Amino acid sequence: MEVLGDRRRPQPAPPSYVFEALTQPNRDPARHWLKLHDDEVEPKVIDAHEHDLVVWSSIWRQHPHARVRFELEPSGHGTQLRWILLDDVDPGPASVGHMRKRIQQLINAELRFSFGQ
Repeated sequence: MEVLGDRRRPQPAPPSYVFEALTQPNRDPARHWLKLHDDEVEPKVIDAHEHDLVVWSSIWRQHPHARVRFELEPSGHGTQLRWILLDDVDPGPASVGHMRKRIQQLINAELRFSFGQ
């Protein structure tokens, strides 16, 4: 698979909480953070290693083979969270830019805000 995007940012919650949020995003209705657009679908967890790795299936209908890999590392009282966007083919700069921006919004805004920051 080809790497289309790669970002690392801190999350305020410890790895166990971030892992739970990524593997069960709709578990807590009070902290619903995975708000999908009309052209997106709920991701499936393809792989997970407790507290340090989660791999999602694609959230994009137009890019069904895309994957998002999350690597979690403890960092102080929180988590250093890295997301890597992967796909079999590069769909072009416009699509890649849209996909990166969307993951950035979901993970480094919505997920972070769900933890109170």
